[in-house]
Formats: sequence, structure tokens, C-alpha cells
Amino acid sequence: MNPKSILNLFSILILLFSFSYIFPIIVSVAFDDGALSLFTTTLGFVSFVGLVGLFLTRNIKKDLSQKDGFVIIVMFWIVLSLAGSVPFYLSGMSLIDSIFESMSGITTTGATVISGLDSMPESLLFYRQLLQWMGGMGLIVLAIAVMPLLGIGGGQIYKTEVPGAMGEQRLTPRIKETAQALWLIYFALTLICAVLYYFNDMSVFDAISHSMSTVAIGGFSTHDESIGFFNNIYIEVICIVFMFLSAFSFALHYFAIYKKKPLKYAFDPELKFFMSFILLIFIVAFLVSIFSQSDNTPTTRELTFHTVSMVTTTGFTIGSSSEWPFSISFLLLIGAFVGACSGSVGGGIKSWRVMIMLSHAYKNIMKIIHPNSVTSIKLGSKSVDEEVATSVWGFFSIYVISFVILLVGVLISGLDFESAFSAVGACLNNLGPGLGVVSENYADINSFSKGILAFAMLLGRLEIFTLLVILTPMFWAK
Repeated sequence: MNPKSILNLFSILILLFSFSYIFPIIVSVAFDDGALSLFTTTLGFVSFVGLVGLFLTRNIKKDLSQKDGFVIIVMFWIVLSLAGSVPFYLSGMSLIDSIFESMSGITTTGATVISGLDSMPESLLFYRQLLQWMGGMGLIVLAIAVMPLLGIGGGQIYKTEVPGAMGEQRLTPRIKETAQALWLIYFALTLICAVLYYFNDMSVFDAISHSMSTVAIGGFSTHDESIGFFNNIYIEVICIVFMFLSAFSFALHYFAIYKKKPLKYAFDPELKFFMSFILLIFIVAFLVSIFSQSDNTPTTRELTFHTVSMVTTTGFTIGSSSEWPFSISFLLLIGAFVGACSGSVGGGIKSWRVMIMLSHAYKNIMKIIHPNSVTSIKLGSKSVDEEVATSVWGFFSIYVISFVILLVGVLISGLDFESAFSAVGACLNNLGPGLGVVSENYADINSFSKGILAFAMLLGRLEIFTLLVILTPMFWAK
């Protein structure tokens, strides 16, 4: 462990993060919304902390180890959530609510404790969207594009931060180029989404704000009614398209754009599974709505939008799903447990893990029926090692255990089972809206539950293992 090197890196990254406050300052000046002091004060405080840390570690040049990488990734999200909470706290929110809102933004969860969004200062609304946009692709990946220019290697951090397919292959020979390529794609998607929103009757402010949370698969909105506020089918279609694009692996986007291989989309087995799963969820939910005896069944338009929004773990809404038959709302919540593709900005277990578990289960069934048969696990045309399958099942076991422990903790706080189950599922999968008392927002639950759920957001964002690794005594042993 190199604590001084870690502190030096933190100081640089926090200093870089402080520049993000310039954007809400510009918005506050443009709208004259009375919130300018929130961000000027925060900018001064956070940048001062970064400068002090940088001054104290100015001569440190040690390389970072893999162990350092784990610590940096976990602590960075925590520190950024704390730094990000300052404007919320200065606006009058409680400490736990401020941290909860900031953590939800940075981890692109979209769970909120705020109601009355339509009457909030525009700069604070924009800041919430900006938190999600920065957290979407991962602030660490952005930092890796900058760190080589500062003479700091980011290899171990990159390996730790980006899971799944993205972690197994570098898209370009150098990490810096990889991070830059990913962010160019990410920025381009955001820009195109904003332009399309604007030309379909969103204001400039709403178009930019919602494009950031759409591409980040975050789900924050500038209105209490979310996307439903606009009541515009064209906006909903644009939102669906970009939720899909952000839920796809960014490795596929890279190969399609930089390598000019668009057919990668058509032949990727994980993408096929993901699209098939969303279609299955929609069909089942549609059939339930047809045969339901309830008077408040969703329209096809509502069901289509909410299915994509929930399974991609975005969390946008166009209507009140709390009035729908419980079986439909619960089915969509379960869909979020599977979540998006690997290498995307979405949450959930990830489609590739579910594919491997299903293939492994099928293989074992075949072994029981035909003991002498030779079978292998495949994703498309590629064989998967038994060790990988074992690792995926290990992840799933830890995931279930973590979910149960978090659920028990929230239940102890006094929340009813429906609300507790959905809240933990929504936060662990970085979805946002739940069921019951958390279907609209999380303002009415107690501080203990909010603390547990904020931890669940971080656990889900780091895909469990990264966070749990540093909590084990063995990690800290010399």
C-alpha cells in the first residue's frame, strides 16, 4: 500500500471534480435562480481540499499496485459522493438525505428523496443530472484519459473499474486511448440525444438535462412526472432508443464506429439474449394486463416504455405504475435484476452472467440425462471455461447473500416487505424507483434505511466484489 500516492491521486481527481461545479454556476447565473452561493461555496471548499492534498504530496512519484487500485476505486466513489452532497446540504437538506441523493446520482441509481422538482432552482436540477452523466461511464475512466498526461499510470485502476467484456480486452493498445474512445462515444450519444429532444419540443434546458440522464441510464428528471411530464410520444421513442443504446456494450459501439464493423450488433450473443429477454418481459406483462381484472391496467404505450426503462435499469416513468396490477410492477422489477449488457452503463447482474448460469444449468441437466456425454458451455460460437462459470455462480451467490442481508437490515428499520424488497432491489441494481412507499421517492423512509440503501447503490455500482474485497481481513494482511 502506498497511502501517500493514493492521497496524491485523490487530490488530483477531487481537484478535477471541483471544476464540474462551474456548469451549475453558469446555469444559476443564466436563470438567476438564487442558488449561486451554493455552488460558489462548494467550488471553493472542494478545490481547497484538493489543493491542500496536492501540496502535501507534491513530490510523491510511486507507482500504484493492484491493491491500491481496489482502495482507490471504492474510496473514490465514496469521497465523490460526499463532495457531491455539499450543494444539497447547503440547500437545506439533511446530511443523510444529501449523501443519499449524491450517491444516487454518482452511481446512476436515480432514487431520490426530493419532491417538488418543478419548483427547484434550475442550477440544482442541472447539477443532479450532471452527477449522473459523470457517473455513467465512470469518473475513473475519464480520469485515466487524463492521468497519463500527469505522469500517473492508470492500468490497475482501469482493470478494477471496468467489468465483464470491457475488462477482458483493451479496445485500443493504450489505456488512455481506450478511455478517450469510450468518452467520445458517450459524449456523441449525449449530444445527439439532446438535439433530438430539443427538436421534439423540449426546452434547451430540459433537452440537455434529460439527455445526460438518459445516456447515463440514470433516471433523474427535472420534473416530478419524469418523462411523462412532456406527454410526447416522439420524446418517449427517442428516450427508448437511447436507453437501449446505453444498455448495449460500449465495446460493440467501439467496433461499429471505430472499426467500421456494424454487423457486430447482429451477431453478439449477449445482445441477442438481452433483446430477447426484454421482449419476453413485455409479452408476459402484456398478457397479464389483458387478463387482469384490474381497472388500472397500463396502456401498450406505457408498458413498452416502462419495460425498456426498468430492464435497462434507467428508471424513467411516463405514468404512475403504483396503480397497476402488482404482478406487472413486480415483473418489471425482476427484469431489472438481470439488467443491461456487460460493458454498458446499466446496472443489474448483467445479461452475460445470466447467460452463463443458464448454459451451465442446462449442461448439468444434460449430464444427468446423458452421463457419458461431452458438453461445453458456449456464448455464441465461443466456449466458456468451467472456471468462468464457477466464478459467475460465485458472484451470484454473493449477490443473493448481499441482497438478503440488506433486505433484513431495511426490514428491521420497520419498512413493509413490499417496499423493502423493491427498495433494496432497485438500489442494488441501480434502478431507482421501487414499489409501495418508494414508488415515487424515498423521502418517507427513515435515515437508517437510507444509509443501508446508499451502501446498496455503491455495492451495485462496483458489482459487489470490488467493494467486498477491501472489507475482507485478508486484503489488508501484508
